[in-house]
Amino acid sequence: MNALINAKEVYVEYLGREVLDIDHLELHEYDRICLVGANGAGKSTLLKVLLGKTPVTHGKITREGNFTYIPQLDDVVVQEEVDHALMGKLGVARVDMEHMSGGEETRLKIAQALSGGAHGIFADEPTSHLDREGIEFLINQLSFYTGALLVISHDRYFLDQVVDKIWELKDGRINEYWGGYSDYLAQKAEERKNQDVEYKQFIADRDRLEKAIAEKKNQARKIDQKEKGTSRKNSSENGGRLAHQKSVGSKQKKLHNAAKNMEQRIEALGDVRPPEAVRTVHFRQSKSLELHNPFPITGKEISKQIGEKFIFEKASFQFPLGAKIAVTGGNGAGKTTLFKMILNREDGILLSPKAEIGYFAQNGYKFDRNQGIMEFMQEDCDYQVSEIRAVLASLGFSQHDVRKQLSVLSGGEIMKLQLAKMLLGRYNILLMDEPSNFLDLPTVESLEHLMKSYAGTIIFISHDARLVENVADQVYAIEEKQIIRKK
Repeated sequence: MNALINAKEVYVEYLGREVLDIDHLELHEYDRICLVGANGAGKSTLLKVLLGKTPVTHGKITREGNFTYIPQLDDVVVQEEVDHALMGKLGVARVDMEHMSGGEETRLKIAQALSGGAHGIFADEPTSHLDREGIEFLINQLSFYTGALLVISHDRYFLDQVVDKIWELKDGRINEYWGGYSDYLAQKAEERKNQDVEYKQFIADRDRLEKAIAEKKNQARKIDQKEKGTSRKNSSENGGRLAHQKSVGSKQKKLHNAAKNMEQRIEALGDVRPPEAVRTVHFRQSKSLELHNPFPITGKEISKQIGEKFIFEKASFQFPLGAKIAVTGGNGAGKTTLFKMILNREDGILLSPKAEIGYFAQNGYKFDRNQGIMEFMQEDCDYQVSEIRAVLASLGFSQHDVRKQLSVLSGGEIMKLQLAKMLLGRYNILLMDEPSNFLDLPTVESLEHLMKSYAGTIIFISHDARLVENVADQVYAIEEKQIIRKK
């Protein structure tokens, strides 16, 4: 079967940094591939390189057929031909880029891609801003699509339903894994287990050889000292002394040769690296921030109207202390509106008097871009520097990164930093609105661990089914103007 795309010896450099160094890559018809890798690894660059939108420093790429690109929201291109029936099914009522919401933009791009009859679709975060209904519709449409699919996504449920191969981009190179995202995680866990066994064996072999080398050298030293003493004692017996020297010299030579052979065996072992350490982060709660109310946030028959539309009509709820609570619902159901009502303590919303609320919104908050990362993180924070560093490390910040200024960070890094600052802030209740959007998959998984280990109460909005499944103790859905407990 001929490849739709054949890439050979692809090399891309940006500002003196190697971004891609790929020997050979092929994309075939019916391929269903997810491209994974850390923020900044070059995933979007690789998509654009394969499509011919970004030039390569070196290499050759051949393409057979036509391809459609679903970019992220900051790179929208409106095409003329769109299947209007498909737009209707996706809930897009208009093609008005100036007044479209994020969800409408995403749905329009999907309609454009599926309308074109392309041989392949390249999609960069196609589920962002889609509600669960929209994601399920996209999964269904892609199940009937006969072309190739290459997708970047942080939605693990979507990936398990759609892809059967993973391309992992790391250090500019591609490693290939068969199966969905869950299969990929299982294979990575097995790799880590094997690497751990290999490293422990390497350490044991190295230590054994180093100990044997030390023993051989010590034996040779003792023989040398004994030989010098015997030589002085028998200085008058020339024949006997020479015969003794020859015997002793032969023994020393054998010992030194044995030690040298062992040193060569150590070199032959190579440099086996240990698996990356799994960092455990422990959150503590300040005594002054402790809450004793079993339901620190309650709503009693709350109502909300925006313009002509009623969002809530006499809706009631109780959010328990220390729980991890997911709030779900379709686009426009009122999830973010509920958060704002809690923040503004609107009529019917009752909060514990000692409640200190931290709020994460997708549009972020203002701060001094001239600050350093650690200076920013230590503001209004009573955690030690080592604890702050542990949280930052778990979110992918290296020791070098934490010395940077905020002004040089990417949008994804700023988002991760805001999440870290909120988790370490002087709060006992966190409201998190789509915290996993646009994070790379390793960071999403780290965020799950941080949310589960957080000492206070978390209420979060998410369309990420895996995040809800793995973190939430309770799930509330906004349906028909009510807030209904589902789990």
